[in-house]
Amino acid sequence: MVGASAAATLVAVPSAAGARPAATDAPVLAKVALTVNGERHELELDTRTTLLDAVREHIHLTGAKKGCDHGQCGACTMIVDGRRINSCLTLAVMHQDDAVMTIEGLGKPGDLHPMQAAFIKHDGYQCGFCTPGQICSGIAVLAEIKSGIPSHVSADLNATYEATQNEIRERMSGNICRCGAYSNIVEAMTEVAGRQA
Repeated sequence: MVGASAAATLVAVPSAAGARPAATDAPVLAKVALTVNGERHELELDTRTTLLDAVREHIHLTGAKKGCDHGQCGACTMIVDGRRINSCLTLAVMHQDDAVMTIEGLGKPGDLHPMQAAFIKHDGYQCGFCTPGQICSGIAVLAEIKSGIPSHVSADLNATYEATQNEIRERMSGNICRCGAYSNIVEAMTEVAGRQA
């Protein structure tokens, strides 16, 4: 008797093998104007396209890397309206007319941004995969410190912050370097912070 009711249950379940895909499976496209490194780009994108994918695959600036694609490694870090973001976690349509800065917009050969020059001088990279995100994050971190934004290691929330090794390490903790060039990265950032003081 138990076997018969189990068989009846199995027969009653409809098969999904012949089901057609829903009409909502088609991508929804939107026109998006992105200003990247000072240049305006008019794009038509799937609304689910991340800022990282828009910049890499549609604008063809490949400096920012797709590392973990979960916002945990920082390889995709870009500066948007002066703040660093993990570009893999934000949609391109959310950045209509924002000022997006990637590693390609910071300096040119022979005229490097001070952070790029300091990374070279202090060997703040090995394989180089995370370096664009590290440099963009480093620039934003020093701007945070200069503007008085506290971190978890800030002892006094009302004090003037300095680019100490502890402050730099804490603020850069979201940027992973699998080669372990952390001490060199801190040295590069400390040098640049000294110039900005």
